[in-house]
Amino acid sequence: MELLSLVQTAYIVAAVLFILALAGLSKHESAKLGNLAGMIGMVIAVGATVAEALTCRAPAAGEVAHCAYGMGKPMTALLLLVAVLIGAAIGVWRARTVEMTGMPQLIAILHSFVGIAAVLVGFNSYLSVPAGQHNAAHLVEVALGVLIGAYTFTGSVVAFGKLSGRMKSKPMMLPARNLLNILVFVVAIGFTVWFVIAPNVIPLIVVALIGFALGWHMVASIGGGDMPVVVSMLNSYSGWAAAAAGFMLGNNLLIVTGALVGSSGAILSYIMCKGMNRSFISVILGGFGEGAGPAQEDRDYGEHREIMADGAAELLKGAKRVIITPGYGMAVAKAQGPVAQLTQKLRDEGVDVRFGIHPVAGRLPGHMNVLLAEARVPYDIVLEMDEINEDFDDTDVVLVIGANDTVNPAALEEPNSPIAGMPVLEVWHADNVIVFKRSMAAGYAGVQNPLFFKENTQMLFGDAKDRVEDIIKAL
Repeated sequence: MELLSLVQTAYIVAAVLFILALAGLSKHESAKLGNLAGMIGMVIAVGATVAEALTCRAPAAGEVAHCAYGMGKPMTALLLLVAVLIGAAIGVWRARTVEMTGMPQLIAILHSFVGIAAVLVGFNSYLSVPAGQHNAAHLVEVALGVLIGAYTFTGSVVAFGKLSGRMKSKPMMLPARNLLNILVFVVAIGFTVWFVIAPNVIPLIVVALIGFALGWHMVASIGGGDMPVVVSMLNSYSGWAAAAAGFMLGNNLLIVTGALVGSSGAILSYIMCKGMNRSFISVILGGFGEGAGPAQEDRDYGEHREIMADGAAELLKGAKRVIITPGYGMAVAKAQGPVAQLTQKLRDEGVDVRFGIHPVAGRLPGHMNVLLAEARVPYDIVLEMDEINEDFDDTDVVLVIGANDTVNPAALEEPNSPIAGMPVLEVWHADNVIVFKRSMAAGYAGVQNPLFFKENTQMLFGDAKDRVEDIIKAL
């Protein structure tokens, strides 16, 4: 009993560290400490789980088996340690090899692991209790855990496919898809009721299959432009799946941790939907209540103007106030280092340089902030869209580096645009706008950007990293 008490104490400590981690990650200055708190908490949690295996015993009548008691305590602990070591080795390898541009799809696929784990835990939790000894509350927990886990698994796989380019980013528009989703969900409820009233594995299997189908269809029905919100929402689902697994296993730490992840992911998704003028309900329900959307008018915006690196340097030499708005293209080009050097060089010359970050810049919440922090850009000059949007009128030069949809004036000026109503960085109010881009191709949302054709905008074509380095040399 003494070891079991220590395990429970360790779980409480780990839960507190996870809460501190979330609090720390809410600010640039404390993000590293928050990340460290989360890592320490996870080490404690894993260690306590292995230690709990040493308290393994046969379950009482009607109780769920929490460990492989029939194999003996040493064997159970050994199996857990082997699984931990294998997972840790794979995790370290992926963390060291993944590019920042691949981080969104990596996170998406990691969510799928949580989902399939919840499905497996659900089936094991049901099958480990002898027939006739189930209670209704536990059966509801099993069915919900399996449904949420299955949804999270296939939904995350689809998100991974879209973010990595393995699937088309356009939404899959099946006829009457909203009605289809509702009917399938009602069917899932029916099979859950059957499972609770007359427990057997058949309705549970059907609930799992429905969850797999719903996850695939509902995420496939969301366009690529909304993928940052979807990744955040899948993060929330993975948290609820973990919490469901915690209820099934009687593990308080899993319940607390899952609830933290689930609630924080849902709040972040809501904030992002507001930042994109998207319906939160519509996004999480696979585009519910939306049709195909208005067709974009095929307009001729005129001719764009080009500028070379030395011309951009001349504009920057005469500038007093500069704002840089980065996007996913900066991550692809790995230009954050040169951008930080350019920023420091301009600040040394007395230029007021700041960064404007759109809530969905990149394909992952906070993507640009992480890149800039990695390049040691000072936190105090990195501002959110709402903090900096009113300052473009008094700005001499704006450098749009790899951004497109987040600086598109069509969102405010063209009611028929697919991104109509989406809040954007209003960079066109500055005296001069220089857009770093490889070509005139449309952005991730597939929408042409009239910013490129405005009189105060000039296009600087080529690899963003190379062009920023050319400007530094010209300065």
